[in-house]
Amino acid sequence: MNIALADDKVWHKGKSYRKGYTTGSCATAAAKVAALMILRQQVIHQVSIVTPSGVTLQLNVEEPLIHGLQASAAIRKDGGDDVDATHGMLIYAQVVLRNDATITISGGTGVGKVTRKGIGLPVGNAAINKTPLQTIEAAVREVLGPERGADITIFAPEGEERAQRTYNGRLGIEGGISIIGTTGIVTPMSEESWKRSLALELEQKRAQGMEKIILVPGNHGERFVREQMQLDSELVVTMSNFVGYMLQEAERLAFRHVVLIGHLGKLIKVAAGIFHTHSHIADGRMETLITHLALLGAPNSLLQAIYACNTTEAAMELIEAQGYQEVYNTIATRICERINQMLRYSPQPFQCDAILFSLDNQPLGSNRSITDIVEALR
Repeated sequence: MNIALADDKVWHKGKSYRKGYTTGSCATAAAKVAALMILRQQVIHQVSIVTPSGVTLQLNVEEPLIHGLQASAAIRKDGGDDVDATHGMLIYAQVVLRNDATITISGGTGVGKVTRKGIGLPVGNAAINKTPLQTIEAAVREVLGPERGADITIFAPEGEERAQRTYNGRLGIEGGISIIGTTGIVTPMSEESWKRSLALELEQKRAQGMEKIILVPGNHGERFVREQMQLDSELVVTMSNFVGYMLQEAERLAFRHVVLIGHLGKLIKVAAGIFHTHSHIADGRMETLITHLALLGAPNSLLQAIYACNTTEAAMELIEAQGYQEVYNTIATRICERINQMLRYSPQPFQCDAILFSLDNQPLGSNRSITDIVEALR
């Protein structure tokens, strides 16, 4: 097995689900081992990295090559039991030493290019997300030290073909896959086992006496809570796409205060009464956004322009340009109304709040003052 984890499985009803690792971890490991091979001038067949979540991976190296002051290597992506379009493919890194201390990172064959705004990366850049960029640079810097630099190219020969099985084209990423991963580890997304593991965390926190909880779709929400709200991450539980399920679990466990915090593109679905937010279940993001803008009196030209947007991030620029940012507060308020409707027959309903943010981690809107929400959570 290519992955070495202290706990490499998720268990549910006696069945184990094997974890994997992300394309970002593959790229980081490939770049690190290529840099090591240049310095040692010898082929290396295994490399160790520490993921952003603190997990150490021991990964097998494939196709290691050295040629003077440059080297390349590949790591085979393993999604564990969460098999996706990139599972089993080779992710390569080529490292070329520079004459200065600068480290550059670019995408080569099979790594997509960003062609439209709205995904948090500049148009024209390689589709290598922020966390992998940081981990690749840090891993190579650790090897080279502060005085040496390198040009790093991440590439994936199968990337263009594999990308046809993803949503990249709809997001404006053309020509290949994305290098992604905020934790470095892939946790199996089998719905029942995954939902149960999320609910277990709620149960643990309630057993510890906690009565207030923050539900977030993923790691970006936890970062927002930590950096923008200055709150303890112990309050945070990931709900993934299972909004309705986790709200019902919070109600069953008698939490008194539940705050939903997430990116507009994810939580806006709840304002439309969509409580499972994966795109294969339902979307309606632009339709919901347009409805709330229309209720605020936005002109038809703005509504038409937003309807043509592929992402809510792209729509945000149009909304800001015409001064309709109040729409985010109305959407957050509607989210809470939808949740209250869902729980209207509950014998012990909780207080609900909602906060929306953008991809650059900035608050957009909330159903009431964020300061008041923070105070209520303390």
